[in-house]
Amino acid sequence: MKLVICEKPSVAKAVASALGVASRADGCFEGNGFIVSWCVGHLVSPMDAAGYDPGYKKWKYDDLPILPEPFRYVLAKGKEDAFQNLKRLMERPDVTELVNACDAGREGELIFRLVYEMAGCRKPFSCLWISSMEDAAIREGFAGLRPGAEYDPLYQSALCRQKADWLIGINATRLFSVLYHRTLNVGRVQTPTLAMLVDRDSKITMFRKEKYHHVRLTLDGAEAVSEKITAPEEAEALRAACAGAEAVCTSVTREQKKEAPPRLYDLTTLQREANRLFGYTAKQTLDYAQSLYEKKLLTYPRTDSRYLTADMAETASAVLHLAAKVPPFGGCGEFFPDVSLLVNDKKVSDHHAIIPTLELEKASLSELPVGERNILLLVCRELLCAAAEPYVYEAVTAAFDCGGQTFTAKERRILSEGWREIDRIFRASLKDQPEDEAEPAALPDFTEGQLFDRVEAAVTEHFTAPPKAYTEDTLLAAMETAGKEEMPEDAERKGLGTPATRAAILEKLVAAGFVERKGKSLIPTKEGINLVTVLPDTLTSPMLTAEWEQKLTAIARDAGDPAAFMAGISDMTRELVKTYSHISEEGQKLFAPEREAVGLCPRCGKPVYEGKKNFYCSDRSCRFVLWKDDRFWTSRKKELTKKMAADLLKKGRTSVKGMWSEKKGAAYDAVVVLDDTGEKYVRFKLEFPKRKEGLNGR
Repeated sequence: MKLVICEKPSVAKAVASALGVASRADGCFEGNGFIVSWCVGHLVSPMDAAGYDPGYKKWKYDDLPILPEPFRYVLAKGKEDAFQNLKRLMERPDVTELVNACDAGREGELIFRLVYEMAGCRKPFSCLWISSMEDAAIREGFAGLRPGAEYDPLYQSALCRQKADWLIGINATRLFSVLYHRTLNVGRVQTPTLAMLVDRDSKITMFRKEKYHHVRLTLDGAEAVSEKITAPEEAEALRAACAGAEAVCTSVTREQKKEAPPRLYDLTTLQREANRLFGYTAKQTLDYAQSLYEKKLLTYPRTDSRYLTADMAETASAVLHLAAKVPPFGGCGEFFPDVSLLVNDKKVSDHHAIIPTLELEKASLSELPVGERNILLLVCRELLCAAAEPYVYEAVTAAFDCGGQTFTAKERRILSEGWREIDRIFRASLKDQPEDEAEPAALPDFTEGQLFDRVEAAVTEHFTAPPKAYTEDTLLAAMETAGKEEMPEDAERKGLGTPATRAAILEKLVAAGFVERKGKSLIPTKEGINLVTVLPDTLTSPMLTAEWEQKLTAIARDAGDPAAFMAGISDMTRELVKTYSHISEEGQKLFAPEREAVGLCPRCGKPVYEGKKNFYCSDRSCRFVLWKDDRFWTSRKKELTKKMAADLLKKGRTSVKGMWSEKKGAAYDAVVVLDDTGEKYVRFKLEFPKRKEGLNGR
């Protein structure tokens, strides 16, 4: 009996169906020589620091760096039952071997191996490596199961990634949080990503727009434009020289150009396009694509390849013809796809590009949720475009001389729509159609030497534009290429993170309060800007994660040393803690919350702020405080509110009529005040001959 362990229940159901396992048991499917069960994502996680030493619950500089050896693991909270179910199945006497059917990649390997190790299982296992959830693909994958030992290097790479992220994340987060008295989440991918957002925000803030001008000539209904002219007087002088003067066509150039079809989608390009067209976040797009994968309508989404392998050519041809029948693509006219454009074995690593599956023929797109339907149509469009003919056009440029200056007019004459016809049909079907780049206006058939009398001339005023704030589209593109210039040409992985992790990184930055979404734009908050300001370049540069990914890829290919990699991470952690042992008083104020003063302290005149249990003087040495739960208020079933505290500090009285006095029978508006030593004071509204208004010891 083989125990097949999948990553999710929905995947387990699809695998069981493909293998003819119809009987549902407790926590698994069983039959036909197989038991198919599932994890629920990560069932086993690295132990928290406090698990190694209870003293680590309190964050202290003196405890850093925390370098556990060996690393220990615990069951993920709330997932204990799922683990115990798998452990029970592993221990069944009739189970002789296991199959790792978790997602085919680094994280899927880690999920399976940690469960396998935590359960203490020693039974042999093999690995299922597939890129589609279609029944045929699953059965083919089971026919070619690979020995689990082949993926030991991939597991070591995944372990190193997890441990390194834990060491840097735990130590750097605790270090800077302790120094700045505020929880500051630091991560080797999210921090450089935040730094990119902060850098762009700084460029936008510091941008100063500059005015420039163009002089425009009207020639037989067409418009010829001068180069940029900064000085308005120069622009006006040229306009005056040209107005009513003669212009001559000095040259007409025609150049035929081609735009090759786009490549197929990997996850990042799919996320970018979905953000641009539909405003979906990277996480939303991944969720929609993952759901379509589990419904067998899309191939595996967490891929960084944009090509197919040669053995997929026949399948791709069949899927292409299915996609061409899906509305709105049925109106594309004659379509003769070139499958060879989609194939490149050398550029496919773990998984091929994202394409629809043959299940498209049976699918009812109208029954899919809107988000999933949009993503599926987007992938269909990309497949059709990628196999279509090039877009061909003639670029026409006419140059004119007038007033001693050169003016140009441009036109693009379409010779063959090619793949752009498919794209145009798709865009026309969208409810909210994106703005297309404006095409240059058509030009008359100008000839060299052609003269124009008494031309009209005008000056137009323009301003330079600041850089645009990052959207998820443009930020994902920037993450993909970050640090590329400084990496070796043959580097396998460049940029920040992987296609599978970038969406989660953006969500973490938003959840932590370092970034906020404004429409499609991603804007760093004040705290995000401050965090990047105080962190060392080592943690904010994309080079760190790019170097890590390069080394992790080498380990996955059995060409790198995991022990050496981890030793380097430990050394880096020690050096980080040693270098940043203290900060200036001014630095500590960076993350102080912006507080609104309730009033002024009657003792020292400094601002008074509201706390959870009191209103306190900002000067700690003063120790003036108004307690919210003082008996004066609680005995009268009153609550000292912010407005009442402001009234007391400003006018010496509130609208609450509570009397407290030193003499029986006397009645004064007053409030009991306790300082942090517990000593009582009374602040009187009325003045007495022998007692000044203010704080008076009782």
